[in-house]
Amino acid sequence: MPSAKPAFSRVLLKLSGEALMGEQAYGIDPPTATQIAREIGEVQQLGVQVGVVIGGGNIFRGLAGSTRGGMDRATADYMGMLATVINALALQDALEQIGVTTRVATAIEMRAVAEPFIRRRAVRHLEKGRVVVFAAGTGNPYFTTDTAAALRAMEMRADVILKGTKVDGIYTADPMIDKTAERYETISHLQVIGRSLKVMDSTAITLCMDNKLPIIVFNLRKPGNLRRVIMGERVGTMVSTEA
Repeated sequence: MPSAKPAFSRVLLKLSGEALMGEQAYGIDPPTATQIAREIGEVQQLGVQVGVVIGGGNIFRGLAGSTRGGMDRATADYMGMLATVINALALQDALEQIGVTTRVATAIEMRAVAEPFIRRRAVRHLEKGRVVVFAAGTGNPYFTTDTAAALRAMEMRADVILKGTKVDGIYTADPMIDKTAERYETISHLQVIGRSLKVMDSTAITLCMDNKLPIIVFNLRKPGNLRRVIMGERVGTMVSTEA
């Protein structure tokens, strides 16, 4: 039975860059960014502290640039990190358009557009009721924004990572391809790794497992789902130490 008050007090929302595309094939769709901002704003009004880590795959994906384009992997990854900053600024603008005070904290210094990531300062922003969007991943090549989400969640002492996707949880196979795929309601970190389920990369999952940090994978595209998850409703799939 869902409670009358939020189930979590501080959360880390992980968004892929593709979440901002809407139905477009590339880039940022402003109405989609506004819709996501409204969902975050609604949760913030409940008194929940929200940090966001956003990817850059809608603009540039480092691994793809390295694999297909023959680019140096580190260079391609840095380009991907810059793409996440573009997305973070777009989300910040969408949030502030609806009156939600937001800060972008970037792992790569660019003081003209965002503040550098300083853990204690970011925690203070959360405590003051500001949404903090963490950009530029971990600031290091070879690490994904999934790993950045796990790292920032740990640093912020978040209660949970909420991974917003276009499907309603974790399945035994890709539900877009295999119609017989079944959804897990709960699963352990170890099972996710052992079954090679594409939830987050193995570094991120291992980091969460070692620190007993739960992950909830849910469909972000369904309006109101973020609030439902925050209120403790059984939405999506819960990944925990003990499934």
